[in-house]
Amino acid sequence: MATTTSITSTYAGEFAGKYISAALLSANTIDKGGIEVMPNIKYKSTMKKVATDANVIKNASCDFDATATVTLTERLLQPEEFQVNLQFCKQDFQSDWEAAQMGYSAFDKMPPKFSDFIIGHVAGLVAEKTEQNIWQGVNATAGEFDGLVTLALADADVVDVAGHAAVTAANVIDKLGSIVDAVPSALYNKEDLHIYVSQNIARAYVRALGGFATSIGSNGVNAQGTQWYNAGGQLSFDGVKIFVANGLADDTAMAAQKSNLYFGTGLLNDMNEVKVLDMADLDGSQNVRVIMRYTSAVNYGIGSDVVLYHA
Repeated sequence: MATTTSITSTYAGEFAGKYISAALLSANTIDKGGIEVMPNIKYKSTMKKVATDANVIKNASCDFDATATVTLTERLLQPEEFQVNLQFCKQDFQSDWEAAQMGYSAFDKMPPKFSDFIIGHVAGLVAEKTEQNIWQGVNATAGEFDGLVTLALADADVVDVAGHAAVTAANVIDKLGSIVDAVPSALYNKEDLHIYVSQNIARAYVRALGGFATSIGSNGVNAQGTQWYNAGGQLSFDGVKIFVANGLADDTAMAAQKSNLYFGTGLLNDMNEVKVLDMADLDGSQNVRVIMRYTSAVNYGIGSDVVLYHA
């Protein structure tokens, strides 16, 4: 007898928020702590920026005399609403799901319900798209919000690195050096300063340190050649931590403090909704529809504290 899989699950409220949260927070930049997450934004959040004169200390006197000018400006973090409308055929997933139920899966633990299995699949797609949006999303494109690179390109306050070129193992040390040289002096020793790099820049740097850069030597770091690096280990350059952001386009990098980069979402607000609809009772098909609603956006606080390496 053919297996019949029935789905009656609908998730709303806090339960929905947990599924949406799992999807969004699985994005590489968020999951590895590369950006500040601001949850529970119902409409928008205002990020205040404070600027003062450089010389706030004056010679003492008997009177109160304002020693500096304080300027307050603001940037808005306003999450945009998105939705997922997907349709699957149950037969395409039943064999995988049933194997997982019987313990043959390579995963440590699988959800007991077919609806959870489907949501897990969709959550992976949402996480991948969110990661891309965080860095290179364009609001004019359906399903995207303006990413950090998009915002930085339109901001005259952001420090742009000159001499951009495609990054290779031969020039990556020079290019990373140009990024560090452009970092404002006040930021250089900050604990949460990172150089966010694309995967191809990270690979070029690892290869360069393995002996493929003239300044390193043919034997590479610790004379280990290309065996020196264990995937997942912390890379750094000139004392600045390197963060590999999967959503960055090739040959693109950004230096900034983590505390200056923000991802905003509602997560648990009432705009989040997950529904898994089994269409069998409605049209006799074997189709399953997954419906998600969530909000997300990114922004940075101070543009002059951001360094961009981009064509």
